[in-house]
Amino acid sequence: MSHEPPPTDPTDHHEPHEGALGNRLNRLRAAVLGANDGVVSTAGLVVGVAGATDARGTLLTAGLAGLLAGSMSMAAGEYVSVSTQRDSEQAALALECRELATAPQAELDELTELLEGKGLTGGLAREVAEQLTEHDALRAHAEVELGIDPDELTSPWQAAGASFLAFTAGALLPLLAIVLPPAHLRLAVTVVAVLAALVLCGWGSARMGDAPAGRAMLRNAGGGALAMAVTYAAGSLLGAAGV
Repeated sequence: MSHEPPPTDPTDHHEPHEGALGNRLNRLRAAVLGANDGVVSTAGLVVGVAGATDARGTLLTAGLAGLLAGSMSMAAGEYVSVSTQRDSEQAALALECRELATAPQAELDELTELLEGKGLTGGLAREVAEQLTEHDALRAHAEVELGIDPDELTSPWQAAGASFLAFTAGALLPLLAIVLPPAHLRLAVTVVAVLAALVLCGWGSARMGDAPAGRAMLRNAGGGALAMAVTYAAGSLLGAAGV
């Protein structure tokens, strides 16, 4: 007896959609990059201040100020960006809904052409377009024509919160590394901890993008090392000048 697997239902939502998976990967990548920014910017700040003074209170104040300013800036920027994207997606969906209501045949023809462009033959494309339209016309056009999953619109508040947390998590590492060790070890501990974190962030971002990890880690660590070197030199010059 032949045991053939049942045909796949194109409306089955148990399997992750490509768009939904892409959105999750984008959010994860944004979290890694947010943490990376937190590490680099805060490390540059506290190392620069450490070039001018070794007072723990001053370093803690500067680091906390940089952490809060950076995390709030990241959250606000992400909120504005995602809000704009969401508004655009909602406007596109509303327009598509109006077109489906006023010109359903033209929209069916358009969907057929789009499916043909994806490689389906004319007859099959028409049949699929008709079935998708019958099941959920707006979703069909949103996913095929606009590349939007109506159920996966990103929340601006979630994006802002994620950016805030990611930046804060990254910024805490250089802040703790510069204030917790004894004075003579602060700079060395901070540099080692920051470079290790940047290597890890570079590896993570490369893996998510299927890119060579070695170059990504080297670029990330090199950029962080340069930032710390420049700010430390500036802080040392200002400290020597008595500013």
